[in-house]
Amino acid sequence: MTTTTMAVALVALVAMIAVPSAMANDLARGWGDGIAWRSLDAGRAEALETGKPMMVIIHKSWCGACKALRPKFAANDEVAELSEKFVMVNLEDNEEPDDAAFRPDGGYIPRIIFTDAQGEVVDSIYNSAGSPKYKYYYTDGQSVAAGMKSAIKHFNI
Repeated sequence: MTTTTMAVALVALVAMIAVPSAMANDLARGWGDGIAWRSLDAGRAEALETGKPMMVIIHKSWCGACKALRPKFAANDEVAELSEKFVMVNLEDNEEPDDAAFRPDGGYIPRIIFTDAQGEVVDSIYNSAGSPKYKYYYTDGQSVAAGMKSAIKHFNI
């Protein structure tokens, strides 16, 4: 194999590895580059295929509370570790579904919703330490990790 052929093969290999990583990071949007984020459609398909529940975070790019939670979420190692038990879905701005099931107690943001592997929202999994008026609102990485542990227990995973 010539040096030129090897160089072309190496560039192609690097491109194949870098493109999916860049796409995953695009979906991270600052919520954790080490987490395997999916769109809602891809997440639903993966949940059905793998039997994993989904964790769906719904946020807006302009939202102050979302901007406050984002770095705390991204910096929490336990959240990243627990994310492997879920299909992680990151919905920003207009990606929020119209389905009222994703707004069990209102349309405030950010919200974290858990679904079963069939994509059905499980409204009994929420931030039990948070406000009863805004049950799906989490303030920091520790409260998110606690919610994830509650979901793991609920789904027996």
